[in-house]
Amino acid sequence: MNIGDKAPDFSLPGTDGKTHSLSDFADAKALVVIFSCNHCPYVRAYESRIIQAQQDYAAKGARFVAINANDASKYTEDGFEEMKKRAKEKGFNFPYLRDDSQETARRYGATHTPHLFVFDAQRRLAYTGKIDDNWEHPEKVRERHLAAALDDLVAGRAPRTPETFAIGCTIKWKK
Repeated sequence: MNIGDKAPDFSLPGTDGKTHSLSDFADAKALVVIFSCNHCPYVRAYESRIIQAQQDYAAKGARFVAINANDASKYTEDGFEEMKKRAKEKGFNFPYLRDDSQETARRYGATHTPHLFVFDAQRRLAYTGKIDDNWEHPEKVRERHLAAALDDLVAGRAPRTPETFAIGCTIKWKK
């Protein structure tokens, strides 16, 4: 996806027992779509920061959704039942969805976990990339890319930095 592209629709099962689609987030000033998984050490390092970011930006109109597209036949810890356990254990405050066909991940152009796609109120891509500049040591973070993009969007501005490179584990594609 390129900056300015419209968000592709999806209809995916969530760990909350509901099926979610893009229209479920129609009221959001900003929508953060995160391609995620259970097993990646990068994702695990960022989970608390993602939960905190959703908490911090909810009142400002931002909503988050995480999507796991990894091949669960080869990475069983990324299967739907394990996703349910992880969401409950970590207390996810956003929907955690399963993209078993991997079609949604392909339409978004996701390559890594975590890989963020942040959309404005019109669901045009405004920011894509990583959360911040230090996945391993939160206390050493100097650039908060996601927070900066959300601050700009909820204030009605385009993000100053619309793109960074995604870091993390590659998505585990099916053959």
